[in-house]
Amino acid sequence: MTSSRRSFLAKAGAGTVAATLFSNFGSTYQNSLQAQSLSSSPSDLKITKVTSAYFHSDQKKMFIKIETNQGITGYGEGVDAVGGTYYMAKQLGEKLVGKNPINVNRLFDDLRRIVPLAPFVGSQSGAFVAVLSAIDIALWDVAGKALGLPVYQLLGGKYRDSVHMYTHPIDNDGPPEKIAASCLAGRHAGYDAIKFWVDFSAFDGDPNKQDAYNRTYNNKEMARVVNTVAAVRAAVGPDMAVMIDMHTRFDLPTALRLVKALEPYNLTFIEEPVPAENVDAMREVALSSSTPICAGENLYLMYAFQTLLERKAADIVMPDVQKCGGIGEAQRIATIANAHYVPFAPHMVGTPFAMMASAHICASIPNFLMLESNQKIFSDWEGSFKEMPEIKNSFLKVSDKPGIGLEVIEDGLRKNATPGIPFFA
Repeated sequence: MTSSRRSFLAKAGAGTVAATLFSNFGSTYQNSLQAQSLSSSPSDLKITKVTSAYFHSDQKKMFIKIETNQGITGYGEGVDAVGGTYYMAKQLGEKLVGKNPINVNRLFDDLRRIVPLAPFVGSQSGAFVAVLSAIDIALWDVAGKALGLPVYQLLGGKYRDSVHMYTHPIDNDGPPEKIAASCLAGRHAGYDAIKFWVDFSAFDGDPNKQDAYNRTYNNKEMARVVNTVAAVRAAVGPDMAVMIDMHTRFDLPTALRLVKALEPYNLTFIEEPVPAENVDAMREVALSSSTPICAGENLYLMYAFQTLLERKAADIVMPDVQKCGGIGEAQRIATIANAHYVPFAPHMVGTPFAMMASAHICASIPNFLMLESNQKIFSDWEGSFKEMPEIKNSFLKVSDKPGIGLEVIEDGLRKNATPGIPFFA
């Protein structure tokens, strides 16, 4: 075919240049065909083994490893609600052996709905979905590698090449001026958006807290929060995006007072002033404030977000891809949010692998706002990946490599592995 087209161009007098260009095109096309492994059709791909690894003494991070009969290996990551789930991951993984990993959504539903007893062991939330998230991400990684495509392409393509990142101050403890100086250092490091937390209790050493257990702030505590936000805004200037996290620590009266008192400081959002599972309380806070309220890091699957959005209880949603259900579920959450004209700003406290997995989602949706990061993530996981993601001027380029796009170095990961728990075994 290539030869006949070249001859046709020459006979038609297309000229040497055109013939050369067409020849190069044909060569590229044929080289692409030859690069495909005809003996390893994706339809013949089968999962042969699923194992897990856990990290740090608190076991708040885990990796899933999926191996196949064609030598393709995929990884996925889960966070927070994964402690003590080794045997759960093992049992779920055994259900996948022999299945084709390309059928990601079907396998996700198989585990969520069809595995015996799944609906009765927390399939809608908690540890079950956190482990399922890691499995889902690993399946997408395998599928992308098998098809030679980055995950964002499997999700329907990308709206953007790079995703906007925000960071945390390296030091988030101490008086207002100390936190403000650390936020300013984040700006000098190249970030144009930063989030810090303002919730402290007697357990954290706040001398103004009179009762370690109640969620009510007294006037001294209120003043500390407002003074800290004011100091940060004064330090970083009016243009930097500033967000604060309240970690669900407040009761409704305190949350209502605080969000009102913080309106003059032009915050991009306030994160979870009250627990998100109480949708009515969240709604009351959201409707009371001109500052956008962000929530969702502790919600699971799209159904919880559908309720949150229908009740107008959040202005911005922030699912954690590593525990809300994984890549496919995060995109479904983003789609529901987009139908409500609500931005999508994922929570992210995982490794650089989790960051890149989340970035594929952020690239593939229209309503993306910002993705979370922190300045210690690369040093904490140094040597765990062949190439680290690179953030320049608050933007992360989404990998164009097949799958998630980060090559895992297991010996590097092992340095952070939890003692006493099998490591990918």
